[in-house]
Amino acid sequence: MDNVKLTNGITMPQLGFGVWQVPDAEATPAVAEALRAGYRSIDTAAAYGNESGVGKAIAQSDVDRDDIFVTTKLWNADHGRDKTLRSFDESMKRLGLDVLDLYLIHWPTPARDLYVDTWKAFVQLREEGRVRAIGVSNFQPAHLRRLVEETGVAPAVNQVELHPYLQQADLRAFHAEHGIHTEAWSPLGQGGELLNDPVVTEIAARHGKSAAQVVLRWHLQIGNVVIPKSVTPERIRQNIEVFDFELDDAELAALSTLDRGGRIGPNPDEFNG
Repeated sequence: MDNVKLTNGITMPQLGFGVWQVPDAEATPAVAEALRAGYRSIDTAAAYGNESGVGKAIAQSDVDRDDIFVTTKLWNADHGRDKTLRSFDESMKRLGLDVLDLYLIHWPTPARDLYVDTWKAFVQLREEGRVRAIGVSNFQPAHLRRLVEETGVAPAVNQVELHPYLQQADLRAFHAEHGIHTEAWSPLGQGGELLNDPVVTEIAARHGKSAAQVVLRWHLQIGNVVIPKSVTPERIRQNIEVFDFELDDAELAALSTLDRGGRIGPNPDEFNG
């Protein structure tokens, strides 16, 4: 497993396991299977409603807690200093953890205009040693710039929708300039059309790999942290089997032509749910 080094020196697995839309009861066996398959990074969120199931799998695993990188996220209704600190405590209780590896603000929800106060609470949690690294999710350059200007602290990670149909080149360039790691949610474009794209399937056939493996390999080679999700044991194992081949420059160039700029999820400048 390859790792990336965050700005504060902490290492994070470049390939992790996501549990979005996985019911709490199903999260436990899914995370257990992922840990058996070799994943060492688990990504959840308060809004997913499965922190307890994730925590149970971690507690029951033979893998040492120190070897598992756990991420969770603060939901939009809990922005603001006091609500943030309270919500963090609730997440930690559900996860059964004393220290969290990475805490993310799930969305900026600009209409609330509380994400700077929320970020200050995140900085406090990190300074107190309760969180090893702090970051954001679905933040645009203007949101990121404001955090840095008003607090002097840049997020270690920004987790955003990113896949070959939405490559976010400008945002990734901004991240690189400010030492922010790009993490991709919905890295496979929620399957379907992307995984049947002729460019992807042709490359997959050439390597004897699945279309999903090719897309995940693309993410890794352009430097993204990536968190594919599945509850199917075979796919969970297949999604981590991406370190035994490489895409060449021509294949990377072909995949770069697929960018459409269209989102599956909400626009972060407009979403205030």
